[in-house]
Amino acid sequence: MSERIVRGRIDRSGALVSADAPLLRLQQRAGAGLGKPLALPHLARLVALAQRLHRDVSRPLHAADDHSDIHALVRIIPDADGAALEISDWRTRPMTQPQIPVITDPIAAPHGWTWECDQQLRMVALRAAPDAPSVPADWEGRSLSELFELQPDGDGRFPVLRALARQSRFDGQLVRADAGTERLSMTLSGDALFDGVGRFTGFRGTAMAAETDPAVEAIPAATLIDPAFGSLPLSDPQFGRRIDGALRGPLSRIIATAETISGQFDGPIRADYARYAGDIAHAGRHLLGLVDDLADLQNIERPGFKAAADEIDLGDLARRAVGLLGMKAEEKGIRIDAPKVDDKAPATGEFRRVLQVLLNLLGNAIRYSPDNSQIWIRVDRDGDRAMVTVADQGQGIDAEQQAVVFEKFERLGRTDSGGSGLGLYIARRLARAMDGDLTVESAPGQGARFTLSLPARDFG
Repeated sequence: MSERIVRGRIDRSGALVSADAPLLRLQQRAGAGLGKPLALPHLARLVALAQRLHRDVSRPLHAADDHSDIHALVRIIPDADGAALEISDWRTRPMTQPQIPVITDPIAAPHGWTWECDQQLRMVALRAAPDAPSVPADWEGRSLSELFELQPDGDGRFPVLRALARQSRFDGQLVRADAGTERLSMTLSGDALFDGVGRFTGFRGTAMAAETDPAVEAIPAATLIDPAFGSLPLSDPQFGRRIDGALRGPLSRIIATAETISGQFDGPIRADYARYAGDIAHAGRHLLGLVDDLADLQNIERPGFKAAADEIDLGDLARRAVGLLGMKAEEKGIRIDAPKVDDKAPATGEFRRVLQVLLNLLGNAIRYSPDNSQIWIRVDRDGDRAMVTVADQGQGIDAEQQAVVFEKFERLGRTDSGGSGLGLYIARRLARAMDGDLTVESAPGQGARFTLSLPARDFG
């Protein structure tokens, strides 16, 4: 094993133009040399990926010659003239001939996608059939958990995560994804891939449009029928309690374990494994947020739902929201101009519900704002209305989007996988349950201004 960095240089045509001795020796044993195209398929594919994405790519590198197997970590830094290679943790071991599982080609996907990911579940290839929705150009190189919202099966499990742990084939992983303007429900299936020494390297498989069970379509939308829940209307309080009991505990344990691994609290691990654990924690938090939203949805749509009438100060609640989300804004270099301590807006509303609304508005503003921009929060009073406004410098919302942005499962026209599309719907329902309202003013390219108004009260 060599502790030093092995360096190389690829020109724009893909030829290896300079290389330290270990890399050059590997290139020569593959039948090429300096000035010739890179003869190491795995490394060449990673170089092409980095150049296509126009950003640094760091991945495990697996190669072999007639004498040994090579395992290392490679960083590819693309630039206008080609790419620089930095290879570390170079390890070699004698060639062995283990029994390797036979992997057949994935089943053709005439109406869907074929895909391949590495052992960190990052996409390295993704192709659409001619009559399938096109694949967004920026998807390759991103992790599976970023691109797809994983859905649990009937037992509350995720087939792809089980297959990852077992390094085996999986079927029937339900996912949701946004491809352009389309919201897709798909089923993933995949075979485990292995290198020449039987080392797990990822998955290759298909993504097909999920078939809807006609029996499910016949069920009224307000009723959930599932072996775990029985037949319950959404308005039944047991629905929220059963959802919470069935999902919150397992998800919390998944998140806690993944964060422990990602933070390396039990000891150091490889950086790529830590990043993958971080992806799992991110996906778990997303699902837990969806559970929270579903519980809120069940609660606010229950007949007779009423919010408490607390004496609150919108300025104080706005500052609390900034305190809770300030770190998230700092990660993007966003500055939040919050109300000053003496900026007060006495109002009537339920304390925790108003804070929930403000956290949703501020969280959206941070999510949809460009890096190093600014968000303003202002409080005001107009007659018998106390108001707090959250304004950002994001891409804005056109008139068509404004007409539907407060409806269920609308996500501000975004095509990423963040959010459930229920936050603004719940926020407006809560505002109106407190005799207030939630409105938006915006135009494309001019950011957005969301204003929460509530019954004002005099200083007491």
